[in-house]
Amino acid sequence: MATSPQSPQLLWPHAGNQVPKEAFTREDIWQAELERIFHGPEWHAIAHESEVPNPGDYKTINHAGVPLLLARGQDGVVRVFYNSCSHRGNQVETAPMGNKKEFECPYHRWLFSTEGKLIGCSNEREFSPGFDRKDYPLAQPRMEMYLGLIFITMSPDTESLDEFIGDLKPTLATLMGGDGRLKLLGYQKVRYDTNWKAYTDNDGYHAPLLHQAFSLLNWQGASGRQYTATKRGHIGFEAGLSVASQQTVLKDPSLIEYRGSSHAIGSRLVNMFPTFVATKHLDVINLRFATALGLEKVEVHYAYFAHADDDEEMVNHRLRQSSNLLGPCGLISMEDASIFHRMHIGNKTPGVATFQKGVKDANEIPTEMTQNDETGQLPRWEYYREIMGFERGNA
Repeated sequence: MATSPQSPQLLWPHAGNQVPKEAFTREDIWQAELERIFHGPEWHAIAHESEVPNPGDYKTINHAGVPLLLARGQDGVVRVFYNSCSHRGNQVETAPMGNKKEFECPYHRWLFSTEGKLIGCSNEREFSPGFDRKDYPLAQPRMEMYLGLIFITMSPDTESLDEFIGDLKPTLATLMGGDGRLKLLGYQKVRYDTNWKAYTDNDGYHAPLLHQAFSLLNWQGASGRQYTATKRGHIGFEAGLSVASQQTVLKDPSLIEYRGSSHAIGSRLVNMFPTFVATKHLDVINLRFATALGLEKVEVHYAYFAHADDDEEMVNHRLRQSSNLLGPCGLISMEDASIFHRMHIGNKTPGVATFQKGVKDANEIPTEMTQNDETGQLPRWEYYREIMGFERGNA
């Protein structure tokens, strides 16, 4: 009989603003995270339905080692399947995306409809007694959508997606154009040599200090807020923009034009436990679908979108900004990859990481924070500690 792996032991610091570096670097902790987080009772954003706009469109996805197949059926309905034949478990599709009328497993030529039904299999008359095609569809994980954003969970115990998203809904909705009616522009894909928690441990404190383009482009943030939502410590950012003027670095300043309706809130960000990040800076709509590939590697698909109602000029404007500003090699964010890697290297030393900016009481988990505090990460760390079963030490 299979047994669950033994729970890893890690004594967590008593102070609420400290995280043990071991949490980033131990293989036994990573194995427990697979069971309790990635294959456990959490929702994971894996795609937006606009990535498969036409009947027969499909996309393959790796979710922490589990192969998935996202497809829009001939009936127009978007579904998520396990990318595994219901016969002997062979991977059905290997291409990253495409369009097909049926999905065929190459091993024994079992044929599935785009709705996941088994519609053909060779030598069926010689199968076991009582065999019925209806009993062998492509299996499916639980799936729910919010404004076209597709979430899956591998646990029957996960609460509703509505509860999971919680108070982030207004920010997430506005970020996706208000109604989620998006049009895919393209992807930038990258693998970072870091632990997944270092990738998501992204605060408001670092942005103007690390990212040199802010000062080079004379681009300054204005007033805003940072808030947490739900017990998981999902983070929302909303901020105004002070649009760059008199910058001399770019030959074409239209690259950093903001064509939105109001500068009052021209920047929005959502960071959901465990790995989903969505941003709307200037006119870039960017959904970042990340998956942990192991203890020291995370793969992120930066997907960029226009709104369905955009005219051609606006689509081209969003495309240029998406290609140049905020991706893994963007003018604004190119330093991130180096920092993710260097954080992981530094975390292989003894001790703890200590959060400072915005900390009012080191013995409490904050419920309020300002736009540029780093304390917005602490509620999600507290949730992580609890679900992993790590006890706090004494003061």
